[in-house]
Amino acid sequence: MNTKTWGVAALVCLTMSVQSCSDDTPAYKNPNNPVEVRVADLLKRMTLEEKVAQMQDLFFKDFSVEGKVDVAKMDSVLKGMSYASVFGSKLSVEQMEESMYAINKYMAEHNRLGIPVLGEAESLHGLIHDGATIFPQAIALSSTFNPDITHRVATVIAQETKATGVDQVLSPVLDLARELRWGRVEETYGEDPYLAGRMGVAYVSAFNKEGVMTTLKHFLAHGSPNGGLNLASVAGCERDLRSLYLKPFQAVMREAMPYSVMNSYNSYESIPVAASRWILDDILRGEMGFKGYITSDWGSVDMLRSFHHTAQDKAEAARQAVLAGVDVEVDGDCYEKLDSLVRAGVLPESEIDKCVSRVLTAKFAMGLFDKDYTKRADLSKTVHTPEAVELALEAARESAILVKNEKNLLPLDVNQLRSVAVIGPNAAQVQFGDYMWTNSNEFGVTPLQGIEAITQGKVKINYAKGCEIHTQDRSGFAQAVASARNSDVALLFVGAMSGSPGRPWPNSVSGESFDLSDISLPGCQEELIRAVKATGKPTVVVLVAGKPFAMPWVKDNCESVIVQWYGGEQEGRAIAEILFGEVNPSGRLNVSFPQSTGHLPVYYNYYPSDKGFYHDPGSPEKPGRDFVFSSPDPVWAFGHGLSYTTFEYKSMQVSGKEFTADGICEITVEVTNTGKRDGKEVVQLYVNDVVSSVVTPIKELRRFEKVFIPVGETRKVTFSLPMKELALWNSDMKEVVEPGDFELQVGAASDDIRLTEIITVK
Repeated sequence: MNTKTWGVAALVCLTMSVQSCSDDTPAYKNPNNPVEVRVADLLKRMTLEEKVAQMQDLFFKDFSVEGKVDVAKMDSVLKGMSYASVFGSKLSVEQMEESMYAINKYMAEHNRLGIPVLGEAESLHGLIHDGATIFPQAIALSSTFNPDITHRVATVIAQETKATGVDQVLSPVLDLARELRWGRVEETYGEDPYLAGRMGVAYVSAFNKEGVMTTLKHFLAHGSPNGGLNLASVAGCERDLRSLYLKPFQAVMREAMPYSVMNSYNSYESIPVAASRWILDDILRGEMGFKGYITSDWGSVDMLRSFHHTAQDKAEAARQAVLAGVDVEVDGDCYEKLDSLVRAGVLPESEIDKCVSRVLTAKFAMGLFDKDYTKRADLSKTVHTPEAVELALEAARESAILVKNEKNLLPLDVNQLRSVAVIGPNAAQVQFGDYMWTNSNEFGVTPLQGIEAITQGKVKINYAKGCEIHTQDRSGFAQAVASARNSDVALLFVGAMSGSPGRPWPNSVSGESFDLSDISLPGCQEELIRAVKATGKPTVVVLVAGKPFAMPWVKDNCESVIVQWYGGEQEGRAIAEILFGEVNPSGRLNVSFPQSTGHLPVYYNYYPSDKGFYHDPGSPEKPGRDFVFSSPDPVWAFGHGLSYTTFEYKSMQVSGKEFTADGICEITVEVTNTGKRDGKEVVQLYVNDVVSSVVTPIKELRRFEKVFIPVGETRKVTFSLPMKELALWNSDMKEVVEPGDFELQVGAASDDIRLTEIITVK
């Protein structure tokens, strides 16, 4: 995107000449004029009421009947006004396309100035409208450690989005998953800011190329809520803000400037973000150079009154949000008070003009004023194509993580098996993840279906559900145990079910507003695993979920464990291919697994003091210290993931030993496939600041690359690391690269470092 189109500030002192199509054509309608000229011309023609309407959203349900826009209801609701955006999540792709055509046709014919309305939709891992392709959830896309796949998936989502007439998506989520009780972990790209940034850039750049707006969310620090409860306050300091939470957003701003950002619900340092001029205006717009518009999260403006209690009424909530820089209120009526605030002299109209200018700038820059709304896409050729389905399968294959494989139990050999037990609440259910339009098996492949297809009747399948995800009902245990006893191997599919706001599937235990106080496996699922394992049969556990659960017993007692974050519509096929060796797993953990709820937080980039002092971990049989009855270590750490082959790291080379603060270090390693199968390895580069003026993490991910290596072959992987990326925020809150030693660590996981070198910054 050409950042020159975002010159909103130039509106104040515009002196350039204006071209006109004719003497009777307003300058804003001439596509040959610069965006800032068109915005300025339109703004001066708008009444205060028309400006305020551009700061509010619409919902199709308010003027539609059975999924179709009703013109009479539009007349009644809109009264000739145009608004910022319109949202209609419970529509099919066909209904959405028809609705967007109808509303913008209405605006062209009935709005005095012909201002179009942005069509909005969710698109976290696929367009949320019925019939769109369902890709793996965001956390699963990130566990591929392959930004190219995320970019390709985002490209298809953007194409399907554009075909339906939608102009803006409320994605991606760049929050960091630092609090695992939080239900929305699945919507994130994981616990690490660098990884989240790479995935965010891949996603947003794809949408920019396809001409569809993205909305980065949630700005800021939404992923660390107090107690794990959604919307809760976030405890932290400015250093945390800058060292962690800003990083993914900064990466996207530098490389793929978005059109929109959504404020988070939470407060930070006791100030609600929706009312924080420091966060939204000083940092986001001032320091980061964001030129687009800020949209509120749903209802977050009114929450200044009803939830945070920093405003005594809706008018005051509106004033606080506008002054902080929130341009559009979504799902609320506080901004309806803005015109009266202006007329009362409480709020300068110039503040309204700034907000409206940013919204109009986006609409002009996106070409909405010049769009031919008579052209309709052939959805059959664009949405849910065979190519899109194949890409969903490819993404699911690369996202699955093999975290344990004792004695190489996996992959299973169809020709060596007589029978297989397929057990668990997620065996015969597709789990799509939240922000999706369905949870029905009709639109996906279950693990059971995938196993049946891949075995082709050569192996007897003994299926038993065993239990539900969420209940304590053990009545199905006997059948599950019998299935295991009558089989050569037991495959247990456990985990979670996710619900979406507006479409809350019954019995959900994860997703937005589904937070947990205990991250043990829900219900009686671990008991089911123990009962099956007691049969003595080799046991494979497949966790199908959107976040980690505490599973130390599973690690210690089950032969093989696979983590499959919600894998989209082809989830079951991908899992089956991995179980039976048609696909070599290559996913890596983007969030660490805790031993228990009491072990939280568990992220890998902790401070040196945060895992205890005595290093004398205890056990139930022998108490110790740090902790008395366990170690503080994770069950599985960030970056971990196994393969059906093995890799050897050797010959680490760096381009020098000493560097200036503006220098660049080149790191090259050789990785050899020493096993018996072709495979993909994720080579990871971490850095440790050996001695620093403020406390810094024990290591931080700085680069990674996923590389395919055939059997017996060696590949060179080279990372380019600018020294400026080693900067910290010092005691004076200045970002500086401090002189001193830095340890470069290259390995297969955060806790599996194979090679190290020390470099010095002078």
